[in-house]
Amino acid sequence: MTTLVSGWSWRIAVQSAVAAGASLTAMSALAQTTVSDALPRLTEVVVSASRVAVPVTDVIADVSIIDRSTLDRAGQSSLRDVLAQQPGVQYVSNGGYRSSTNVFLRGASGTQAIVLIDGVRVGSATSGGAAFENMPLDRIERIEILRGAASALYGPDAVGGVIQIFTREPVEGLQLTASLGAGSDGQQQAGASLRGRTGAIGYSLGLSNEKASGISVTTQPTATSFNPDPDSFDVTSMDVKVSAQLSPQHALTLGWLQSTMSYQFDGTTTPNPLGLTKFTTDARSQPTLRQGSVKWEAQWLTNWKSTLQLGSSDDDSITEYLRSADGALNGRSKFNTHRTQTSWQNDISLGQDVLTLLLESRAESVDSTASYTVKERDIRTAMAAYALNRDGWNALVVVRNDDNSQFGSFANWALSGGYQLMPGWRAVASMGTSFQAPSFNQLYYPGFGTPTLTPQQNRAAELGLKYAQGPMSFGAVVYRNEVQGFINPATNVQSSLAVLRGITLSLQAQRGNNGYNASYDYADPRTQPDDLRLVRIAQHVLNLNMTHRLGQITMFGELKLSGEREDNRISSSSSIKGRTTLAPYGLLNVGASWKLQRDWTVQARINNLTDASYVLADGYSTLGRNAFVGLSWTH
Repeated sequence: MTTLVSGWSWRIAVQSAVAAGASLTAMSALAQTTVSDALPRLTEVVVSASRVAVPVTDVIADVSIIDRSTLDRAGQSSLRDVLAQQPGVQYVSNGGYRSSTNVFLRGASGTQAIVLIDGVRVGSATSGGAAFENMPLDRIERIEILRGAASALYGPDAVGGVIQIFTREPVEGLQLTASLGAGSDGQQQAGASLRGRTGAIGYSLGLSNEKASGISVTTQPTATSFNPDPDSFDVTSMDVKVSAQLSPQHALTLGWLQSTMSYQFDGTTTPNPLGLTKFTTDARSQPTLRQGSVKWEAQWLTNWKSTLQLGSSDDDSITEYLRSADGALNGRSKFNTHRTQTSWQNDISLGQDVLTLLLESRAESVDSTASYTVKERDIRTAMAAYALNRDGWNALVVVRNDDNSQFGSFANWALSGGYQLMPGWRAVASMGTSFQAPSFNQLYYPGFGTPTLTPQQNRAAELGLKYAQGPMSFGAVVYRNEVQGFINPATNVQSSLAVLRGITLSLQAQRGNNGYNASYDYADPRTQPDDLRLVRIAQHVLNLNMTHRLGQITMFGELKLSGEREDNRISSSSSIKGRTTLAPYGLLNVGASWKLQRDWTVQARINNLTDASYVLADGYSTLGRNAFVGLSWTH
């Protein structure tokens, strides 16, 4: 394997890691009575792995859980940063605190993952990706990451996996929360929520705001859009959830989430009626995410549970080019997606086994200033899954058919199984197929789209070993995913094949007051027959996380070491076959939270402690050292 990090970043990262580790280890000797919350509880259940609740110890698929305690430690970090601490996840953004972001699962491109919020699919039908930069951490209860091809369970586009976000839930009694925070580059955060339950009615209401003066998103003075001024962002989010237990057998849940954002970037527009330059243009992106659903859960028989869900989502992306001096409008564009979704899932228990039957309908439509030949499509789905559970082994069989109004009918299947080798040790394996229809941009965007593109189809397989015993868990997965007719997201050229292959190792452990998380990923996604690596994806990534609790104080450290990655060249730096090589890097984040009283907690966090200089996308900035202090109240 190639060198993971260059000499300078390796020395800085290792020295920082040793110092942080030595400090935390020394403090751990002072107290050994409190249990760390770094590990997921072995009694937790996972929904995304099979669409039904399964104990985490019985899950066959490669799944990670991000709980609320992890999100509470995030401070000024965004959703993309939290996801990137998980195995098999990388991301790239177009500079600054908040900007357009792509998240990669197992080396798959940013359009090859499905994002769900409370079971409803969100994202853009034009770009094919989800607006991670516009998803508020404060409104999230829990996240499940399902790695690996999952189209048989979740439909088209789940080539690399599924990210399922669950919003805040009602709690027993009455809970009031409020928070304030401030940090580097003009960061400000504020939030408040009300949650509770009265009789059969549960409720959760929340509101949050984040903003910063920011940094310049572009680093290349020679770029046509370069403007060295700081680029700000401001995002306001709210969510509402109401649940009603209509009877012992029937429950109704209504949910709504909206997040509205405005962030600056460096750019100009054509035509240019006001004659502005890159220095006199104030370019602003204004994405809005709206998602709502109504869910009816019915226990018709002791062994038959039915879930009917009606959902809708809007991914609006509006860009305005204003004159910096007076805000006069120079140009405007919009790329809006509206989705409606209806699903009816029936889970039938047959002894220890579960039969799942699903019917689903989804409609997508586009409203844009760009001229698209086709602006809408429908997908009709029928799926059946059978989960076998036996002493010492379990298996999951899935068959699915998706009828796409543009491309016709596609059948997919998946087969997975787990076998207990000895107490604590399980061998797991899976294989299956999936397909992905081209996005509206790939098909019809003026000057870029190719209407003759055909759906990508893939066959994937993986083999893994899992260990879970007491305070320790371990996982090792080897995977290979062959995508026929792969569409390069940068060039929109359809190649004959892309092979996504790699290895993921993960470890979680706790000892007294200390919690440890570690993961290593080797990813080598390549197109064929040219044998080129997919851009912006590092071959080697190592994540190390440690928490230590000392009385009412919890300290934590996060270390990331990333190998080099390639990118399409937009500057004059050295290149290989028209590309530039982005240097490896190391990042160290540290922080602590202190429970002052029963209701009050103060948190401090420093990201990129060593002020490392690194690049995720050629020509775009990343954050240097930045700090944050927050105060929260819960009653």
